[in-house]
Amino acid sequence: MAINREAKWLVMLNFAAKLQPILKTVCTHTNFLRSMNNERVQQLLQFVQDEPGEPFNVYALAMEYLTENPGQAQHYFEKLLTEHPQYLPTYYHVAQLYADLGDRGKAAMYYDFGLQLAHEQGNQKTFDELQRAYRAFQDDEE
Repeated sequence: MAINREAKWLVMLNFAAKLQPILKTVCTHTNFLRSMNNERVQQLLQFVQDEPGEPFNVYALAMEYLTENPGQAQHYFEKLLTEHPQYLPTYYHVAQLYADLGDRGKAAMYYDFGLQLAHEQGNQKTFDELQRAYRAFQDDEE
């Protein structure tokens, strides 16, 4: 039995009407999260300004930007690498960022630097995490 064009439109309109409240909720939730993110960014920017010598504040800001604005994350990771090269948590994430951006050379370099720094600092847990990530990165190339 063939369904005529009008019946198909009625089914689609009915479905769209049922989806409308769900979509409205999703959009509202997304806007709420975006506004929360902006509030966190503003707060972190203030922390960086108030305590410029504290690497965690710059790191937290880079991490906040990582998913929504990788370019800004890259800027703050580079700031960390320049101003706080001994801040070990930077290396895992900056290497992953460069891998995601397609710059495998820089990614490998930062994995290497991070591994060397973790070894120098005697931080076996971070060394192991970096080593696993670096191996996975190398396996992706093969």
